[in-house]
Amino acid sequence: MGKYVVITPVRDEEQYLTFTIDSMVRQTVLPEEWVIVNDGSKDKTGQIAEEASRQYPWIQVVHREDRGFRKWGAGIIEAFYAGFHALTFKDWQFMCKLDGDLSFEPDYFEGAFQQFVERPQIGIGGGVLYHYQGGQRILEPHPMFHVRGGVKIYRRECWDALGGLWVGPGSDTVDEVKANMLGWKTSSFPHLRMTHHRFTGATYGRWGGSVKDGKIDYVTGYHPLFIVAKTIARLKRRPYVFGALAHLFGYLSAYCHHTPRVNDPELIRYLRRQQLARLFGGETIWK
Repeated sequence: MGKYVVITPVRDEEQYLTFTIDSMVRQTVLPEEWVIVNDGSKDKTGQIAEEASRQYPWIQVVHREDRGFRKWGAGIIEAFYAGFHALTFKDWQFMCKLDGDLSFEPDYFEGAFQQFVERPQIGIGGGVLYHYQGGQRILEPHPMFHVRGGVKIYRRECWDALGGLWVGPGSDTVDEVKANMLGWKTSSFPHLRMTHHRFTGATYGRWGGSVKDGKIDYVTGYHPLFIVAKTIARLKRRPYVFGALAHLFGYLSAYCHHTPRVNDPELIRYLRRQQLARLFGGETIWK
């Protein structure tokens, strides 16, 4: 099915990293190399990763100095690249950017690669995330063309065509939109379910998470009409008005502060055409 490598940027994940390590070492198809990047953790994250590397020779640990704060947007991509440049196995066919707060079944990667084999047009793929709330397992919803940033698997040819990742907020949107623009398909695999122990938005809180999403939409060049429609649609989900206002506030605050946008006019034009097509019933990557 092809040889693969995994890169996991982590910061202060001592509570959950062992779940991810346990899931990885039980895989029916093991990676050639797994680089865990300890991004300046203040807890025992680095120690947990080092212990795993002593037990499994295919695990490598990279330690970065503590910058003193979580660097929104760019921080995780900078940490990812620290791991990417540390890879010693170069002849990989697939690369996974994997979060350190997930657990998944032993056949997860085998199942994912089977999808890539059966659907050669897919350049980026990955499973879907669930979290537990009140004893119930809840899906974290998103369009099926979108692959969550913490589970993305890149086909080598697609990765080379992308030319790498945008180092900033919205990188998880930029890469898959660009992949589609270049003729690749991107897809989540809904039958491959992963448990997200620190569910999306938990780090920033409800308000902060929605504000962050609004800022990302600005940075990646979302069309203003699409933002209006997205804000209205957001009213249907908890926390309803609160969440919708936070998202709109994030977009407008990024606009007012002249937050730097992705410097790719062709990509932004493509994204906006797709969004307008979505609004007016045309063919689009949104499904």
